[in-house]
Amino acid sequence: MNKIDRFFDAIRSNENEQVALMLKSNPELINSKDSRGFTPLIFASYFDKDTIVETLLENNALIDARDASGNTALIGVSFKGNSLLARRFIENGADINAKNGSSVTPITFASMYNQKTIVELLLDHNADKTIKDSQGKTAIDYAREKGFDTIVTLLND
Repeated sequence: MNKIDRFFDAIRSNENEQVALMLKSNPELINSKDSRGFTPLIFASYFDKDTIVETLLENNALIDARDASGNTALIGVSFKGNSLLARRFIENGADINAKNGSSVTPITFASMYNQKTIVELLLDHNADKTIKDSQGKTAIDYAREKGFDTIVTLLND
């Protein structure tokens, strides 16, 4: 197993001390990519490894690095609903209007998946709710389609 695979295994296993040691001896691992195109930050945030995310941020992980689909860590946590990580990414300068390969933004994903707290957080940080994805739809369009009235109300304000 190569060092990148070992590094991602340590993240998956939530071995924060091992992750920190590996970064100390191999700083280039911080923005490496696994076989599916995930960066360590995206991978750790996807699996809600909050402590490892902190370690990665402390070691200057690129906040807006993208996976093979063009998703950033903030885009990923926006549909999953991890508001703690979403807040940390925003505090660390994440692009709140980043678009993935389908032009879907964090607020659009949060709206699609009824993530009220994330929608509120993004709106509080001036996310652009008018951005259209590759299908020509905005966040409110998805919320209306899915009957997420609370999200529709938030986006109408």
